[in-house]
Amino acid sequence: MKSAAEVDALIVELKAKVGTGEMTLSEAVFETAKSCEGWPYTFGAEGRKVTKDGVVVRTFDCQGFTEWCLLQFGIDIRAAGCTSQWNNDSLWSAKGDISDIPNDTLVCLFYRKKDEPQKMAHTGFGYQGHTCECSVGVQYFEKMKNKWEYWAMPKGIGGDIPVPATKPTLRRGDKGEYVTLMQTKLALRGYDLGPHGIDGDFGRATESAVKAFQRDWGLTVDGICGKKTWGMLESSTPSTLKTVHIPHLTLAKANELVSQYVGAWMTEDENA
Repeated sequence: MKSAAEVDALIVELKAKVGTGEMTLSEAVFETAKSCEGWPYTFGAEGRKVTKDGVVVRTFDCQGFTEWCLLQFGIDIRAAGCTSQWNNDSLWSAKGDISDIPNDTLVCLFYRKKDEPQKMAHTGFGYQGHTCECSVGVQYFEKMKNKWEYWAMPKGIGGDIPVPATKPTLRRGDKGEYVTLMQTKLALRGYDLGPHGIDGDFGRATESAVKAFQRDWGLTVDGICGKKTWGMLESSTPSTLKTVHIPHLTLAKANELVSQYVGAWMTEDENA
């Protein structure tokens, strides 16, 4: 069982791989989910840190688990419960019956309560025939169980959308899948998209994020995502690197700090 610090450090590595194109968002989110295997279940919990068997981990309920994993990659599907989550079509780019589940894209899985069929009983992740859920704790299964009835694809897994050779110029007021893709790339680099997150709508908060990104990368700060801004969003190397020396940190605390900054990494000071 991995510690919370170990999973946090893994998420940083996965974000970097998504940024360089080595891994899709679907792969990264599912790998994050699997890395939490063995973490405990607590009703109403959405990632609170607890100690289990002497290890600091996080605890979730079924919905809190899927929400937390996706939120680490800037994808927000938060809701009051499984039922309201399923019923909120603005969270999903596609939904369907389990018989036609897509194989190569991460989806959230659902099944209904037997005594109250208008309500959803449980949720988890499905990807390429494998599943991961938080029921009696976080569990990974190589084969999907028959209990699952429906799937829903989170809006924002659009990071798997291919960018055309000639990229569209995006500005405030634009909407659509390429706005979603741009927002995903900004979120993965730690830029704040406001309360609505990755929603495919180029609003005020997204414009501020684009300007902040342009400022950090030495571009013209106009809030418009054109050829140069797209190019930098696809680049894995920032225009400037900043080194911060923090003496006398424990390894656990250092890993915790590194996990809070996209693209950050840790090296040992030879003079320490």
